[in-house]
Amino acid sequence: MTKQYFKPELIVFDLDGTLVDSSPDLAVAINRMLTALKQENYPEAQIQQWMGNGAKMLIQRALTGEQEPAHTPKKLSEAMHLFSHYYQENICVHSQLYEGVKGGLKQLQAAHINLACVTNKPAQFTTPLLAKIGLKDYFQFVASGDTFPVMKPDPLPLLETAKIFAVETTQSLMVGDSINDMQAGQRAGFKTALVPYGYLGKYTPAELKADYAITNISQLAELFCPRTLH
Repeated sequence: MTKQYFKPELIVFDLDGTLVDSSPDLAVAINRMLTALKQENYPEAQIQQWMGNGAKMLIQRALTGEQEPAHTPKKLSEAMHLFSHYYQENICVHSQLYEGVKGGLKQLQAAHINLACVTNKPAQFTTPLLAKIGLKDYFQFVASGDTFPVMKPDPLPLLETAKIFAVETTQSLMVGDSINDMQAGQRAGFKTALVPYGYLGKYTPAELKADYAITNISQLAELFCPRTLH
């Protein structure tokens, strides 16, 4: 954990695996898609391992059963249509906020820190999920996987978000649960904070080399704005 005192002017949050455990609803949609295509279903734990690179890559992984698909599946277009339909129908049935999320966001708001959400999830899913789970009013800006030409781990979404707030990248923090979040943050010149409970994939927390290792979102307020705590 970084020793030098640092108070961010901007905190950017990942969504899935950081603020919201959306894997139950995603797994249902993926398996309904696979059933419609007469393909093998997978347990939720396996589908979790495939999350983090956007819906298209998740679908490709489910169709091939491979973490790094060697080819584009022939049924990809049909599968994407099916998945979109099934997930849109049940976008927030079993998804839940992780512990400490709302309390932590409220405390950061009270400290007048700019808050944004940058996710690889397409906007057609991001917007309704944030609304249904009660988070949309916490963020002054939301970027989805199709907002910019590229997604995390490319730094561009974070760099553009910092520009929108007119905040230096050195005064910004990326909070996430995956290698994509940490790499995007590091490449953009942000400080990084890792939550250990999300979709780490094959990596251990130590391997992701975050500046801050936090147990939940509420710990950010303890680190950066203790005066707001009561």
